[in-house]
Amino acid sequence: MKFNPTQSFFAGLRQGQGHPLVIAGPCSAESEEQVMQTAGALKQLGIHLFRAGIWKPRTRPGSFEGVGTQGLAWLHRVRRELGMKVATEVATARHVEEALKQEIDVLWIGARTTVNPFAVQDIADALRGVDIPVMVKNPVNPDLALWIGAIERIYHAGVTDLAAIHRGFSSYQKLKYRNAPVWQIPIELKARYQNLPVIVDPSHIGGKRELIFPVSQKALDLGYDGVMIETHLNPEKALSDAEQQVTPEGLKAILAKLQVRKTNYDDAELVNRAEELRLQIDAADHDVIAALARRMALVEQIGVYKKQNNVQVLQLERWMEIFRTRGEWAEDAGLHPAFIEELYKLIHVESIRKQTQILDGV
Repeated sequence: MKFNPTQSFFAGLRQGQGHPLVIAGPCSAESEEQVMQTAGALKQLGIHLFRAGIWKPRTRPGSFEGVGTQGLAWLHRVRRELGMKVATEVATARHVEEALKQEIDVLWIGARTTVNPFAVQDIADALRGVDIPVMVKNPVNPDLALWIGAIERIYHAGVTDLAAIHRGFSSYQKLKYRNAPVWQIPIELKARYQNLPVIVDPSHIGGKRELIFPVSQKALDLGYDGVMIETHLNPEKALSDAEQQVTPEGLKAILAKLQVRKTNYDDAELVNRAEELRLQIDAADHDVIAALARRMALVEQIGVYKKQNNVQVLQLERWMEIFRTRGEWAEDAGLHPAFIEELYKLIHVESIRKQTQILDGV
């Protein structure tokens, strides 16, 4: 897939390199009055793209599930009377057809749809031959291949003006976030497709309005192109996702605090110093890899010893001791224990693999 950043619809909405793309609007379009008043307030802030959900199927039935097709006419009115670009989510081919009738400017594919290749292909078929920008949210589960696959299906239908939306991933663990960011996945996406705009959805990642700013700033620090922030005139009375929406005034305060940092150094002395530090990092990484190689060689020796004595691979007490002590050592060394714990989980998996091969004679 090839993307042209200079001709991208999303690049065209940005005020300049020093400003992120800003998409804002309510989680759900609830009434025509709410849509028009919210859009009017956001236009005063210079928001680039107005968003609102029309079809909102929830995890379980019985709660507010969107106003349906009639809401598209409200978005069309925003477009016509306020001159704003408008966007909404589509989950079926029929949604696409209805949105196109109302001249919606941008469509996005939600996380629950991205996870289903059948649904994405139906949408792609409905978009074939249509010139419209499309944003694709990451799937609910942390699967880069599914995310790329959804983008590819839309791209192969002839839609090349695309953007990715990072809205976080579901997790069974209790976290401070509604959806875990798992930053390495969108970073890998950016590394593979450097000209594909990537937009963060801090509302869905955070799940709480107080987390919107730090998540947004983190994304911009990682080189994201923009933010999508759910904005409601009265969030406490919102019919969906009340806790993660902000008022227009709250959005204004968030945007005022956000910093877009330079993409590179612009001073020769800084460039030289950065290069010096990078060389030191390379040398340190070489030492780390050499140390890991020595460790794995010892693991193989233990594997041979276990085979000779008919001892099983997993020694639970030993593993628990490693898991405990390495976290303590990390803390003493000024490292985050959780980071080292995650690292040693990977090391342990590789150690088990190597010893299993030895025992099985592979």
